[in-house]
Amino acid sequence: MPDSAIHLSAVVIGGGPAGLMVAEQLSKAGITVDLYDAMPTVGRKFLRAGIGGLNLTHNEGWDDFVGRFGHKAAVLKPALDAFNAINLRSWAADLGVDTFVGSSGRVFPVEKKAAPLLRRWLSRLRENRVRIHSRHRWLGWNQQDELLIQGPSSILTINAALTFFALGGGSWAALGSNGHWLPKFAERGISCVKFRPSNCGFEYPWSADMKSNFSGTPLKSIAVSIKDRNGAEWRQRGDAVIADYGIEGGPVYAVSAPMRDAIEQKGECTIHWDLDPDRSLEKLQQAIAKRRSKDSLANVLRKQCGLSGSKLALFKALTSKEQMADIDALPALIKHLPQTFGATRALDEAISTDGGICFTALDDKLMLKQMPNTYCVGEMLDWEAPTGGYLLTACFATAAWAAKAAVARKTV
Repeated sequence: MPDSAIHLSAVVIGGGPAGLMVAEQLSKAGITVDLYDAMPTVGRKFLRAGIGGLNLTHNEGWDDFVGRFGHKAAVLKPALDAFNAINLRSWAADLGVDTFVGSSGRVFPVEKKAAPLLRRWLSRLRENRVRIHSRHRWLGWNQQDELLIQGPSSILTINAALTFFALGGGSWAALGSNGHWLPKFAERGISCVKFRPSNCGFEYPWSADMKSNFSGTPLKSIAVSIKDRNGAEWRQRGDAVIADYGIEGGPVYAVSAPMRDAIEQKGECTIHWDLDPDRSLEKLQQAIAKRRSKDSLANVLRKQCGLSGSKLALFKALTSKEQMADIDALPALIKHLPQTFGATRALDEAISTDGGICFTALDDKLMLKQMPNTYCVGEMLDWEAPTGGYLLTACFATAAWAAKAAVARKTV
């Protein structure tokens, strides 16, 4: 139930994690909250994230965690500090959802599902008298700066004491996150950056044989690296996936930002695979030196180099006959195998997006400078982060930060 009653009304536009967190924080303070969402039900992208176990946050050192947000880390840090990974786990526990730390440091609900958490969360919001209006699409503002919302049968005109936008990024349109709101803000002179794919796959013209035999096959325990425009090396280890269209998977997503940037700047980017990250170049060279003179190339790759299945297929697909003929040079290729890409997958297929409302258009509490008492939170802000719990944590954190600031501002 609300901690106190301060007799204010608030409108929240968007029913994803950020919008729901805003509604929770405001309703706890006694503010009357109406939440509007265009979809038939709220939390659809949140539920989709639950298919992979619902990675809520990450257990790594906090400085490293904040650093995952790159050049936006400094501006996000106050919100992240105020609602950190520990706070997020405590919040889930308060809902009756226990969490655990996986071997990679990622934090999941014990049930590894999103639906139970969302059900309990919505139940608590209803107890706090949050009114959720589904199938209500925000259309923009009228000339009096009132909100225009298309309901099932009519257009609503709304003027609230507080307005929060939590409209999401520009991917997964089928789940309600389509980025169509961005031009409406830009037309009002609010600084915005166009959306770009983040945590995405990349296209590569595989041969017909590669597609038919290895599409959907994982590349287990590999590492990928790339140098960004400043010369800094990005490297990530994990399991990638050979896709029909090219390449995808955790380590690719982790370096997708510099890959995407290079493609935009140069028309292409080159990454390097390490197909045996557990062995050094010297160890591989020693292994190949032990080959028998009668061993075939296939046997050398399989026995001495440990390549088989999808790894071997990738190696062959990216290596010329001349390179294959130089057996002594194979270890260096295995440790530093280049692959060049010329395009990301479509924006709507990206796990998340870069771009949105610029932080320069907001004050330090995420209120729009030119629209008092109007706040923007979550993925609609111009930041990006890798997968691993960082995206959800920042959505929760920015929402809690802005909502608490709004309450404080209205009650002083």
